[in-house]
Amino acid sequence: MRRFVTTAMTIALVGGAALTAPAVAADEDRPGLPGSAGVVDPGDLLGLTPEAPLPVLEEQLDPTASEMLSTARRVLAGNARPGDPSATLVLRDLWMQKSRLRGAERRQADAMLARPTDGVSDPQGFGYSVAEAPPLCNTRLCVHYVPTGTDAPPSPDWPAQNLAVMDSVWTTIVDGMGYRAPVRDGSRGGGSQFDVYLKDLGGSLYGFCAGERRSKKRTASGYCVLDNDFATSQFPNNTPADNLVVTAGHEFFHAVQYAYDYAEDPWMMESTATWMEERIATHVNDNRQYLPVSQIYAAQVPLDAFSRTNGFQYGNWVFWEYLTSRYGNRLVLKTWKKAGSLKRDGGKYSLAALQKVLRNKGGFGKNYARFTAGNLTPAVNFPEGVEYPNPKVRGAKVLSKRKRTKRFGARVNHLSSASYVYGPDARLSGKKWKLALQVRGPAKRTSPRAVVVVHLLNGKQQVKTVRLNRAGDGHKKVAFDSRRVGAVSVTLVNGSTRYRCNRDTVLACGGKPLDDRARFSVKARVTRG
Repeated sequence: MRRFVTTAMTIALVGGAALTAPAVAADEDRPGLPGSAGVVDPGDLLGLTPEAPLPVLEEQLDPTASEMLSTARRVLAGNARPGDPSATLVLRDLWMQKSRLRGAERRQADAMLARPTDGVSDPQGFGYSVAEAPPLCNTRLCVHYVPTGTDAPPSPDWPAQNLAVMDSVWTTIVDGMGYRAPVRDGSRGGGSQFDVYLKDLGGSLYGFCAGERRSKKRTASGYCVLDNDFATSQFPNNTPADNLVVTAGHEFFHAVQYAYDYAEDPWMMESTATWMEERIATHVNDNRQYLPVSQIYAAQVPLDAFSRTNGFQYGNWVFWEYLTSRYGNRLVLKTWKKAGSLKRDGGKYSLAALQKVLRNKGGFGKNYARFTAGNLTPAVNFPEGVEYPNPKVRGAKVLSKRKRTKRFGARVNHLSSASYVYGPDARLSGKKWKLALQVRGPAKRTSPRAVVVVHLLNGKQQVKTVRLNRAGDGHKKVAFDSRRVGAVSVTLVNGSTRYRCNRDTVLACGGKPLDDRARFSVKARVTRG
């Protein structure tokens, strides 16, 4: 099949709503800008793999302190289950909840949260078994290690390389991008510098950062632990040097997050830390391993999902990549400032903070709808999207003179979407052939949206937004001439950010979403004229 150049563009959506009858969409037809190769022939959209059925979302309640202690034991012992969170977040949650533990459980939690220099008393074996060598330090960082044993670095130069990498990461994130430095810990590591420990962590654990001492509001000091050598026998995916750079960037950013709000929503903590990897080590592309669980390929899973089974929170770094490719890297910094807990910060939870930042950029709903609709053509949506695999759709159908109509329906959870594709039969030739689309969604107060993209055979796209009325209904007619049109995609978006907050879930604001399983449908009909 022929391949066409799909050019990079910004997709603009038009908001607004009618009050009674279904409204006609506003159009925005933009030719592409030259220079970006596409990944999908318009005809290929009809052959995309169907996505998985809509998942039944669990309540995802936060575990109790005792349950978190058991999880931390597994993770730190290298026996993590597929559903366990990362070491950084499991230690954060244990640290936040340890005051609820008593007796032996409290002592075990304190030992797990201790630094490796606390020695062999650590029940998880994370303490150094031999005396620490003199740490390598500069004015803001110290790298701690031991000279012998299983925790020793692979060569005398490796600790210095770790110090250089961590210092470069600090320079990029703090000095260059303007984030706060980690909260100082007094002299807990022997000085006022931020402490990094090298330790043999094993093949499933690259590194972690742990909170240690609360400071103002919800900020805290901490320290990081990195694997002592990233040996290829344990970490075969990249070179030791590449794994060091990626892990340093990800974990150090967690320490930076603690200078804003250590209790922030976990999806935002992990997705922005994974996004930061791209700023630190774009050549490594380690975060692409999470693409299958991003909303490019799992559009039916909410953006704020924190999965103890699949790791959607890592995959959705692509949402921040989409936003920053349009508005610049400072958007993430501004969001963390709005989410920060200090007096000069915004004090918002994750989505509320982002809504504030996007208020003068078309709003969160409009940007989220752009993101979801554009995910069918990653080369258009992302700077490196030409290298991403083809996405998935909910359904597809070729329409003809004999088969002129097709309806699709779906239930869509909050902050997720469903995409469908219609293709013209070759005999629908001529400008007279149109595709009339009728969309039905939930009430306007739940923030439904519908985006139509006409994928032209010359590689360009025509992007249109269906204006939905107060009842959630709307319609749009687009070109369906098989000589010009390869396919028409329709993305139905549940953009709801309505929650009943503080319900001890792991979703945004610890809340329970109010608008899950919203009913959407789209009916397409081939017409003449």
